[in-house]
Amino acid sequence: MKIKTITFILVLILTVGINFNLLANSEHSAVNTHKTEHETEVFNPGKMIMEHIGDSHEWHILSIGHKHISIPLPIILYSENTGIHLFLSNKLSHGQTFDGFKLQEDGKHKGKITEENGQNAQIYIPYDFSITKNVVSLLVSIFLLLFIFISIANKYKNNPKKAPKGIQSLLEPLIIFVRDDIAKASIGEKKYMKYLPFLLTIFFFVFINNLLGLVPIFPGGANLTGNIAVTMVLALFTFAITTFSGNKAYWVHIINAPGVPWWLKFPIPLMPVVELMGIFTKPFVLMVRLFANITAGHIVGLGFISLIFIFGEMSVGLGYGVSIVSIAFKIFLTVLELLVAFIQAYVFTLLSALYFGMATEEHH
Repeated sequence: MKIKTITFILVLILTVGINFNLLANSEHSAVNTHKTEHETEVFNPGKMIMEHIGDSHEWHILSIGHKHISIPLPIILYSENTGIHLFLSNKLSHGQTFDGFKLQEDGKHKGKITEENGQNAQIYIPYDFSITKNVVSLLVSIFLLLFIFISIANKYKNNPKKAPKGIQSLLEPLIIFVRDDIAKASIGEKKYMKYLPFLLTIFFFVFINNLLGLVPIFPGGANLTGNIAVTMVLALFTFAITTFSGNKAYWVHIINAPGVPWWLKFPIPLMPVVELMGIFTKPFVLMVRLFANITAGHIVGLGFISLIFIFGEMSVGLGYGVSIVSIAFKIFLTVLELLVAFIQAYVFTLLSALYFGMATEEHH
């Protein structure tokens, strides 16, 4: 009973913290700054939402009035004209130009660092190897995974006959769940061990990064699993393992599936084409599902926060009234996102295991 109470309190603190963090940062980040002195600053919900879910060259911590508190991140550029450049992102803040480079805030190159040639005023796009917010979040999650599981492995090694304690006892049910209910059930008793390390890695990588995306303070708050480039790489790993693990029976069923009428194979190889397309659509679905679910959850939550400022521009009293409903819905949605964080990690791992199972299944 005490554990349930503590868990409830922690979830409540987390959700309230997220909402106050959003309220503290949303108004300033979504104000249209291109207004004249005689115009009123207008809240821009689209800009605010995109800034929160997108990648960045700095890690925004807090806004107090018109003052930003953020952590500058390393900019690493290679220009064909001037070579390698290394500096911090605060050199490019507020539209500043540094060493001929500028971070574009609008236009077709919005969000990219460009270089301007002084002789002909031509714009170049340098090779950008900068450490962005998502890269930092990726490194943090990798460190957490290594730290957690190396320490757990050492405890099992040093105390093999003792009952698990602390984080070891917390994660052991999840490890057993992935092993028994995902790997064994989908791949089979004889072959699952070959794929278990990858399945455990992918499950905890997605799960931990989903949770980090909900934490309102550094090093949380990055939308790593809501970045389609990250989900694409994860899906490509599943695609590669499935393709190279496929046995003879797997490829025969794709090229010449038994039980399918001959007129669906000849003269137009309709079924083989459909099956070959399925090889590529499976990882594509994996990529889009994780990206879309995580991003959609953040967008809907930020949409509720935006309503406060939209109605607040009409009337201060109306803004306060809507804020009660918006924050209540946002807290409910955040609790739901905690569940989604686990479900999406489970679904990605389960589908990967099913693909491995289909590729290695023996047909007699």
